[in-house]
Amino acid sequence: MASKPVLTLEDARRIAAAAEAEARNNVWKVAIAVVDDGGHLLYLQRSHDTQFGTVETAIMKAHAAVAFQRPTKASEEAVLSGRLIHLALPGVIPAEGGVPLLRDGIVIGGLGISGVRSVQDGQIAQVGAGAL
Repeated sequence: MASKPVLTLEDARRIAAAAEAEARNNVWKVAIAVVDDGGHLLYLQRSHDTQFGTVETAIMKAHAAVAFQRPTKASEEAVLSGRLIHLALPGVIPAEGGVPLLRDGIVIGGLGISGVRSVQDGQIAQVGAGAL
């Protein structure tokens, strides 16, 4: 039987703390979602004064990053280059801010950020993922 690394709640909290620090340093109000390798929500936090629509968007970005095993920025770039088929794929979020979380080259979860401009969401997500 094969074994694989697992994203723990402690890992999720550490990732979210790093993402939150990046957001706070830039005075950005965001929602932060961490999902496991099945795309199920493991951890969520939202700045008390950001729009509530960011919650579902952050979760969807994290889920898409796991489902397609690549950053959501890849779908954003594909759509912007005219590859509109990405808009028809189930669960695709063509906006930067979702990244897969990797351990030893294996996707163990996803991180989604929403609340500011797409590129800023992506910046926060990269910092958060770096804490893993």
